[in-house]
Amino acid sequence: MKIAFIGTGIMGKPMAANLQKAGHQLVFTDHFNPPPADLVAAGAIVTHSPKEATELADVTILMVPNTPQVEDVLFGENGVEQGLGSNPASKLIIDMSSISPIATKAIAARVKESGAQYLDAPVSGGEVGAVNATLSIMVGGDQAAFDQARPLFEVMGKNITLVGESGAGQTCKVANQIIVALNIEAVSEALVFASKAGADPARVRQALLGGFASSKILEVHGERMVEGTFDPGFKIALHQKDLNLALTGAEQLEVALPNTANAQELFEDCAAMGGENWDHSALIKAIEKRSGHSIRK
Repeated sequence: MKIAFIGTGIMGKPMAANLQKAGHQLVFTDHFNPPPADLVAAGAIVTHSPKEATELADVTILMVPNTPQVEDVLFGENGVEQGLGSNPASKLIIDMSSISPIATKAIAARVKESGAQYLDAPVSGGEVGAVNATLSIMVGGDQAAFDQARPLFEVMGKNITLVGESGAGQTCKVANQIIVALNIEAVSEALVFASKAGADPARVRQALLGGFASSKILEVHGERMVEGTFDPGFKIALHQKDLNLALTGAEQLEVALPNTANAQELFEDCAAMGGENWDHSALIKAIEKRSGHSIRK
């Protein structure tokens, strides 16, 4: 297929690279991120707007930071909507960003009114999952569109689920981000507690990996916490955005999310320390600051 891929940041670039390795023709635009030079050298086409990219492509994939960027790429000047052409039914639009479920329903309705197909398909797994093509992909939309997109999803991920109608993928992603944030907070608290009590946090982590407390967060992010390597796989600022979606939705649904609110407060502490661009595992720094103790010597 010809795939217009818009948004080649920390996650988007390796996802696009895996599609290219699988033999798909990539079409980039300089509208959002600069086209990756190595993928262009390997044969990707460069255009100057989402409209131009969509005109050339069978499938357009978005991987941008937030709801306003998705709306701009789709419906702004020289946006995707303007590139659907005379046969929009042949075009499939896939938003793999993490954005508002409520906005997604409206976006999907507008795209479908134009005659094109639309899926919301946010992902989980971080930069490591994007590079290794092991992302979990949560999809909202029609079965027919999902069936068409599935071969592409299988190039980028392993756990691929059609959750429900439009917006269901984004709802699932918000739930995912709640669980991830609270797991990061739990691991942070456990390691700070153990360290301040005099135990070696690295050995505590190793011991816990063999028990019921074991988790991917303890395995991957626990190691980052112990080693102090907080280069972003997923930035704190982006997790703050996702938790804001959760808390806003909870208010509308009259659902209590007390621990989510607490995790957001800890991320805000990190941001106040200048850590918006730290990896979200750096939430431990907020626990350490409040505790007056660092687990790293």
